[in-house]
Amino acid sequence: MSTETLPANESTALISELAQAQRRRRRSIAIFVIVSLLNVALLAVLWSQLLTPAPGQNSTRSNAGSAGFSGPMVGKMAPDFRLPLLAPGAGSNSTVALSDFKGQALVLNVWQSSCEPCQREAPILQATWQRVQGQGIVFLGLDFQDNRHDALTFLQAHGITYTNVSDSSGATAISYGVANLPTTIFIDRTGKIVGWHEGELTVQLLEQGLKLLSH
Repeated sequence: MSTETLPANESTALISELAQAQRRRRRSIAIFVIVSLLNVALLAVLWSQLLTPAPGQNSTRSNAGSAGFSGPMVGKMAPDFRLPLLAPGAGSNSTVALSDFKGQALVLNVWQSSCEPCQREAPILQATWQRVQGQGIVFLGLDFQDNRHDALTFLQAHGITYTNVSDSSGATAISYGVANLPTTIFIDRTGKIVGWHEGELTVQLLEQGLKLLSH
């Protein structure tokens, strides 16, 4: 079997081209890795800014939004969502959608079991719900990035009987522009957001929010 040997100059050129191609591939891989890391870092910064309050404000401030119940989504239609039902014995196929309550006024409360203001306002929400549930007003709890066991323990401890759903990824709360816990959003019968309160609710604040739903 015969073989053909490349001339020395051609062999050297081929080796040089192969080496250059390998270096280019390495540079491409390095650039891809750097760009990917930069994207991850950028997302981390954006997430941190979303959940970090402005200087001088507590992440669970209790007075934000009390003046006029203004917020980033007021005046806009509430984004629909479908999330797992948060209730003892609820299966993986048990879900609740915002659109299930179409035509009804709705109080959407975003909370987390470890949030102390959420714990303090829970009895107020439950008592008010019991009083207004026959008036076409729905209360819906949105549990933010919580452990399911802890969330269910929270609901049981505070005797919460209105519907709650699990936003384990946090994507739904973020789509609403929620940056602090708790946040309570008031949605009228047309599906429009008419009120927004960041921070702990009092009886008076909740009553003010409910009045927005009757307009």
